[in-house]
Amino acid sequence: MTTTHPIRKTRLAALLGCALACASAMGQVSGYGDKQTGEVSGGQLPTVLQRVGVEQHLNTPLPLHVPFTDETGKSVTLNDYFDGKKPGLFALVYYRCPMLCSEEMDGMASALQMVKLKPGSDFNIVMVSIDPRETPQDAAEKKAMYVKRYGHPETANGWHFLVGPKTSIDAVSQATGYGYVEVKSPDGQTSQFAHASALEVVTPEGRLAQYYMGVEYSPKDLLLGLIEASGNKIGSPVANILTYCYHYDPQQNKHSLIVSRVVQLGGMVTVAGLGGFMFLMFRRDVKLGRDHSLTKRQNG
Repeated sequence: MTTTHPIRKTRLAALLGCALACASAMGQVSGYGDKQTGEVSGGQLPTVLQRVGVEQHLNTPLPLHVPFTDETGKSVTLNDYFDGKKPGLFALVYYRCPMLCSEEMDGMASALQMVKLKPGSDFNIVMVSIDPRETPQDAAEKKAMYVKRYGHPETANGWHFLVGPKTSIDAVSQATGYGYVEVKSPDGQTSQFAHASALEVVTPEGRLAQYYMGVEYSPKDLLLGLIEASGNKIGSPVANILTYCYHYDPQQNKHSLIVSRVVQLGGMVTVAGLGGFMFLMFRRDVKLGRDHSLTKRQNG
């Protein structure tokens, strides 16, 4: 009777676990809430998303003196947060975003719960809305939500949610390499924004030190990024795999979230490759087990 060595069982279990983990990770990117994946014809992104993306402008200074308004209604500039004292986390979002921006901030808040540094005392968090129609009240509501989610109300002075005029937003988006497009509904009454997701680490002097793409962030990466940025060290470019929001479907007269096909395709290729590897290794282990049993029987 053929027997399988315990090590081979462990190896097969590990491979299976790895495959399931990859599948789960792919689901995290593309399966939140009610998200739907927009159709992509011929392997190409929709035209609107071809104008959306993030170019990594490492070591580029933020426009520190353009005017914004914070969540309390106070007039501020980015220089109020990047004044040479502390590094920061920075992102362009919009507070009424139906899905992706919330997931980006969810991912940041979840990761920061496992980082020993604290907003306010060790670094600042600065969010800037790309929608010039949003108000300090919108910013205040979003700040309250994420300070509560983070679970440390004493750090509220380190969270800053800003709104501002289009000229200020444009200056920041150009500095950070953040491309987005306003998309109007068919009746022209409402509009949303097609945009990507990216979180930046900024030095105390206001220079872009590191980019993190997507909506899930490694606590270790955030910690190391903040520590290095505090010493004015500039990181290296990361893989530019983007998560996008969103797509208008004229056939169904509704909007849905588009997740980068590059991410999905990469996940499917990984799982398929692991599946093929597991199949080959399983066949090899069965053969080795059979040969081993025969050898034992012949020696017996």
